[in-house]
This record gives sequence, C-alpha cells and structure tokens, in this order.
Amino acid sequence: MSGAPHSKRILKTTVAAAAAGAVAFAPLAPLAQEAGRGRDPLSINIGQTSDFTRVEFGGVIGVRSRVSRDGDKVVVRLGVSAAPDVSRLRVDPPPAVKAVETRMARGGGTDLVITLAPGAEARSGVADGAVWLNLYAPGKAPETTEAARPATRTVVPVSAVSSAEKTVLTFQWGAPVGAAVFRRGEAVWIVFDAAARMDMTGAKALGPAKDARWAAGPDYTAVRVAAPDGLAVSAQGQGGTWTVTIGGATPEAQGVEVGRADDGSPALVARMAGATKAIWLTDPLVGDRFAAVTALAPGKGFAGERSTVDLTLIPTAQGLAVETPTDDLKVEAAGDLVTISRPNGLTLSPPSAALETGDQGADAPRRASHPALILDEWAALGEAGFSDRYRRLQDAAAQETLAADDNPRAPIEARLALARFLVGSNLNYEAIGVLNALIAKAPNLQGEPEVRGLRGAARVGVGRLEEAQADFAIGGLSDDPSARVWQGYIAAEQGDWEGARRNFAAGATAIDSFPKVWRARFGTAHALAAVELGDLPAAQKLLAYVFSQDAPAADQLTARLVQARLFDLTGDKDRALGIYKAVSRASLDGIATPAKLGAVILELDKGAINPDQAAQRLEQLKWRWRGDATELAVIRKLSDIYLKQGRYREALDALRSAGKRMAGVPGATEIQADQSNAFRALFLDGAADGLQPVQALALFYDFRELTPIGADGDEMVRRLSRRLIDVDLLDQAAELLKHQVDERLDGVAKAQVATNLATVYLMDRQPEKALQAIWGSRTTLLPAAMNSERRALEARALMDLGRFDHALEVLDKDQSPPAREVRADIFWKQQKWGEAAPIYEARLGDRYKTATPLTPAEESWLIRTGVGYSLAGDRAALQRLNGRYASFVAGARSGAAIRVALDDNLSGVAGAGDFANLSSQADTFVGWVNSAKQAFRQETQAKPAA
Repeated sequence: MSGAPHSKRILKTTVAAAAAGAVAFAPLAPLAQEAGRGRDPLSINIGQTSDFTRVEFGGVIGVRSRVSRDGDKVVVRLGVSAAPDVSRLRVDPPPAVKAVETRMARGGGTDLVITLAPGAEARSGVADGAVWLNLYAPGKAPETTEAARPATRTVVPVSAVSSAEKTVLTFQWGAPVGAAVFRRGEAVWIVFDAAARMDMTGAKALGPAKDARWAAGPDYTAVRVAAPDGLAVSAQGQGGTWTVTIGGATPEAQGVEVGRADDGSPALVARMAGATKAIWLTDPLVGDRFAAVTALAPGKGFAGERSTVDLTLIPTAQGLAVETPTDDLKVEAAGDLVTISRPNGLTLSPPSAALETGDQGADAPRRASHPALILDEWAALGEAGFSDRYRRLQDAAAQETLAADDNPRAPIEARLALARFLVGSNLNYEAIGVLNALIAKAPNLQGEPEVRGLRGAARVGVGRLEEAQADFAIGGLSDDPSARVWQGYIAAEQGDWEGARRNFAAGATAIDSFPKVWRARFGTAHALAAVELGDLPAAQKLLAYVFSQDAPAADQLTARLVQARLFDLTGDKDRALGIYKAVSRASLDGIATPAKLGAVILELDKGAINPDQAAQRLEQLKWRWRGDATELAVIRKLSDIYLKQGRYREALDALRSAGKRMAGVPGATEIQADQSNAFRALFLDGAADGLQPVQALALFYDFRELTPIGADGDEMVRRLSRRLIDVDLLDQAAELLKHQVDERLDGVAKAQVATNLATVYLMDRQPEKALQAIWGSRTTLLPAAMNSERRALEARALMDLGRFDHALEVLDKDQSPPAREVRADIFWKQQKWGEAAPIYEARLGDRYKTATPLTPAEESWLIRTGVGYSLAGDRAALQRLNGRYASFVAGARSGAAIRVALDDNLSGVAGAGDFANLSSQADTFVGWVNSAKQAFRQETQAKPAA
C-alpha cells in the first residue's frame, strides 16, 4: 500500500475517480424529531433577546420540519398545506430578517421562506421536542463551536490486528469525523468525510482480507479493502477513533430508519443521527456510481436491503450507502436526516399500498373512478335516514382509528368512507376534520391522491381556495381530469380566466360524472371565463349546458347573471337590464347585489339615472354585501363616478375602504391600481391644481401612503411644495421636502431635494436648518452646477448667521452668478463698499445697452452699486455708472432712489447713515426669494417636457 509509485497508480485507477462525484451538503440542516411537545399539529413559538430571535416549530407536524439554506434565504419545509401564522415575524420582523413569505411547496406542504438581512446569520437544531431556528442580527452570530476537523492531507495512522478469522483496522484521526462502512461484492468500503493521508505502515498484515488501497478527494478519504464475500463487517467509533472489524461474528446493524417523506412528496428520508455529508464514488472494478453517507460516532448502520426503481439501499455497518442506475439522484445529508430524491420525484408505490385491506360493507360509499370526483350516491340515506347512516359510518371510522393507534398498517377505508359521505352531503367542515385527523395519524397519506382530492373538494365547498389549490397540486393528481376540473373552478373564482379555461378543457371528460349541482357550477364558471376572454359563442353554449342540468335555484340565478353580462356585451342592453332587475329581487344577497350593480351601471349608461343617484345606490350596495369581488366592483364604479365629478376625497375614501383585508380577492389588484392612478392624476397630472394649496396639502397628507416610490413620487412632492412656496406656506413645504430627504432618497437625488429644502429654509429665515440640510446630504460626484448652487446656499446661510469669513471660505474662487451675488451681499454687510459695488455692477453686465425697463432685482443691484461707489469715494466709477443708467431713472419703480444713488455730488460726502433709507429699498434678499420661487416653477414645469 505504501510507496510513491504504488500510490500514484492507485490514484489514477481506483477510488480517486470518485473525485468527480458531486457532494450534496446543505449549509443549514433539515431537522426532525418524532415526538412533539405540543398537542397541535403545528405550533410556532417566537422569543427574542438582544442578540438573536429564536423560532421554534413544535407539535406533531412542527417537529418534522426541515430547514435548509439557499443563499440569503432560510427555507423551512412544513408538513401542512395551510399557511402557518407568521404574522408576528411579518408585522414586527427582528433585525436579522429582511422579509418573510410563505409559498406552496412542491408535492404539497408549505415553505416558510425567511430572507436574511445583509450580514445576518441563522443556526438551526433540535431541542426539547421542537425544531429551532436562531436568527442572529448582523454581527451578533457566535463563532462556530463545532469540533475542529482535520485539515486536508492530515496523516492518519492505521493499525491492523489480524488473525485467521478476522482483521481489526483502527483509524486514529485525532478529532471527530464522520464515517460510512459497508460491503459491495468482494470489497469493504470505509469512507470518511475529511481528506487525509492514510499511514498504512502499521496495517500490512490483513489476515483474511487481501489488501487495502486508499485515495483522498477534496473533502473525503475512501479506503477499499478486498475481502472475500461472506466475511462479516462491523464498525465502532469513539471520538476521533474508528475501528472496523472484517470477519468474526455477524453483528446486527441498527440506528438507521428509512421511510417516506412526511410531507407526502415522492422522496425517501433516512433518520440517522449525526449525518454529515453524502460522498459520490465510482467503483474501480465495476465502474458504477454510488453514494456513501457518513455519520459521526457512535456507530449506527442500516440492516437489510431496500430497492426501488430508482435506487438500492445496501446493508451497512456504519452510515448509509445508496446505489442508483440514474444520473440525477439527489442525496442530501444534514442534521439527523438524509433525504433521497429526484427532480421529478422517486417512483414509489402509493402510501396506502402498505395498509391492510378493510371491509366496510355494501352500504359504505364506494371509491370513485377518479380521486377528486364526487358521486351522487355518496349522499344517499337509505330508509333509515341521515342520522342512522351517519352514526354507522362514524362508528366504523372510530373503531378503525382506535386500531390505527397500535398498528401503523391499519386500514383507512372506514375513515375515507365517512369522508366521502360528508363531502357528498355537503358537510364540508366535518369532512375536512376527518381527513385532517387521518393525515395527523399517518402523515405519509398526504401523498395519497384520494385523501387530497376529497379534502380539496371539501375546502372548495367552504371557500378555502388557496388551501384547496395546494391539495390538487400534488404529483398524484397532476394528470387527473377530476382534479383539473376543480383547478379550473378555483382559477375562475380567483379571476384567472385563462387558467380556468385551460383546466376545464383538460378535465372535460370528468365533468359529467359529477352531481348536477357541481356540473352547473362548473359550467357557470367556465362560461364566465369565456365571457371575460371574449369567446361569446362558447359562453352561450356553456350557459345552455348549465340550464339543462336542472340545478338548484341559487345556481340557476348565478348563471343568469353571466347571461346578462353576455347580453350586455352583445349589445342587447334592454334584455340584460331586464335580467339584472329580475335577479336583483332574489332573497339571497350574494346573488342580488351583483345584479343590482349591473342594473345601476346599465341605467347610468342609458341616462335613466344621473351620477348622484347612481352614487347613492352604490353607497347602499357597498354596505349590503362585503368581502368578495362584488364589493370591489361596487367600490370601483363608485370611485369612478366620484372622480368624474371632481369629488377626489370621496373617490379615494371609497377605494381605501377595500383595504388590505381583501388583498387575495379577485379585483384587489385593480383596486390598488385605481388608487395609484387617481393619486397620480391628482398630484402628477394636475387634477388637484384647481384646489386651494391648503386643500391639496390636506388631501396629500391623508393619502400619502399612495405616493409611488421613485421619480414619480418625488415629482409629486416637488409640485406640491412649489404651490405651497408660491403662497408662502414655507413650513409646510419644508416638511414635505424633509420627508423626502430623510425617508425616501439617496445619492444625487437626495442632494438635489436637500438643496431645495435648504432654499426653503433660507426663504423662511432659518439658516441653521438650511445648513443641516446641506451638510446632511453631502455626497461625491455631484454635477458642477449643483455643487455651485449648494456652495452659494451654504455661504448665504453662514452670512445670515454673521459668519462672514467662513462664508467667503466656502465660496473660495467660485465665480458663478449665485456665488458672486452672495459674495457681494457679504461685502455689503461687512461695509466693504469698494469690494461690493464692482460685484453688483458686474451682475448688471451690459444691461445698460438694452432699453427695456429694469427688473426689481436689477434696480436693487444698481442702487447698491451707486451707494457703494459713493461710500467708497469712487467718483469716476460713479460718473461712469450715471452715464450708463441715467436714462433708466424715468421708467424705474424706484426712480427717486436710483437718482440719489447715481448723484456723484454725494460721493465721499454722505455717510452710511445718510444712505440707510436708500439701502432698505435695495434689499437683495427679496429679489433672491423671488428668483428662487421662479426657479422652482421652471423646474417643475420642465419635468413633464422631459
């Protein structure tokens, strides 16, 4: 075994070929424990500390939860089809959680998907009869405390003690490692879950075994010992020492149990404590591929042999070994579970195949030809009546349940017979209870088609459509026509018209086998889907089929509503109105309300009633029938009328009344879209421009949750704040802009809105807040024009605080017009007349060459220029200024002030006190405010054009 040439030859020709095999090992392990501490099938308990949040899954179903990790998502597979109550995690998520959602799992059951926040971590395990999940906030996760594993290429001494009857091999790893030991033909395989170099110098004499060869992969080591068939194999482990005995007495392997997946999916699950990883290897002699699943000490093995079409589980002395002829078998080892599956599921016999056969007598409801079919005869009562038959079926089911406590292979036929009777008698809640109890006793029956088909039908009968959808989605019902009929009906109830037509077509062969009442309901739903998709001829034929079924009155009236809709679309509105009015007189509000809605819409379209009358009638309907698509249709029509009348608040109030309570009802997405569109029309398209600014602000605040995220929402706020600025409601405008800066924006967009906010604060003479807005939104890579504007605003705020030198340092060498204007104002406040006057004159530029009257801002610059030159004693500059602008005095608003300012006779004679009144008429702050308001208007007006 030792020697370099020998080792190289082995690495090329034997076990080393297994390095190409894939190792499936999930970062977070699926966990399970047989006994639950709670009496409920599933209980979820949540506790929290400063560092982490603990979520425990208890109960019969909860302790069989499986936890896996997919990137930043932790997926908890629950063996229930109903969505668990995780409202606590959603409403008040812990710091480690970014999002929580539930989704239907493949093959039934529910996945709880927890998206971790950046930097957060998760740990899972089993304790006190519950599966637990610890969610650590970013930076709070403790360091892994698992025992140190040997590093790659660690040298492991191997010793052998041999006799004529047996050989005992001892592997001294020095730290705990997982192992798998089993026989394949004339070879014993010993596989470890860590890479190392085997030191075989102490194992040259192998007794009845022939030789031993080893090879190491990236994260495993495999030893193949040639040993004659018939020699027993056993394995023992303690800490980092493994002892393998070849020969001697045949030990009894135990500790590994293999069964079906608890959630009913077509997969096998082996319960093996301390399972570490699955290692794919290739036999160098046979050339086939197999998987060895290692486990930590103490030793545990799989006795016997189990074969399916897809795989064979061979006997092991330690761990698990899986042979397969397929290329896509997936073996996942994690925690105490080893899951064996294929992408499309393993080929397994039905879960009920292993049960004993039950005999329930001739009067028990017989099994239907399809697992999701309801038969008329199930509701037959016989001469003794309902109570007698119900009692006899219930007694038989109770006896069968008692027998199932002691015998896991006890029959289920009596309980299924009771469930059939209850479903056929429309006692759906009772049927759901019987079937749930059956699954609780035998979780594997979640994969039984009839069990799921009956429960799905009962759930449809009580309106639990999402749960029913999960029942009909299992693999055993995927191609069943009766299940496709139910799926079509569910799709129609949920507003998925294309899905409804597709499923009804796939289940057409089974529809006539249902009772008349369900044939009528299916036909009505199919006709409605055809109407919604514009296939009116098909809808007409389907309605004729419904009316031929002699269904109960309520189902006939429901079909008449679809017929009225059909007449409306074909242009026969009088006939449609007649049907609506006739059906509206029904005593059932669930049927009469949509009929009254249809009548109101038609009468409004024909002009028989005015919008006020229609709104009054719709307000009454809104409170008469609640909770389904009819209420949403009433709300949509009512809000449409209010919007057309300009009653914006009433329209938004009506749309809001639907609320989140109806999020799953067909039409809820349209309601949300209507709210968003109405809000956009008001504050983005100008519909609210006719309201007083204060009214518009109140409307915005009352419905601000409708503000869209992104550029449109930001533009709404800018438009509204501009209107508030125009009427000097500066505090309110600042509050709007501040919310955008603090809560909604980042980067350049935040800097832009913060610049606007600082401008508003300066208009309102709040320089401290202006500085906070500028400093709190600093970022790199801003456009040059924006940087210049922000510097000018910062300098103006510092100037207002009397920090003149600091303001000049901020401006530095910036020569943009805003910077020059602020610089001139600073010099003016410092009484540096000779430095301020040239800047004001530069702001005027060549304005004297244009004969049009001066603007108020230009007049103030001219007055300050003249006063500055006078106070500085610069007669030459003052004479030049007078020569250029004397002609503008006659048409100026402040002509007298300009005349005095340009009088060179006052140069060097008058003092600052003499010009005090004159300077007050040249307040540049007012001009700056007016120009800032104009800039706001131009900015908001430019957005639609862009």
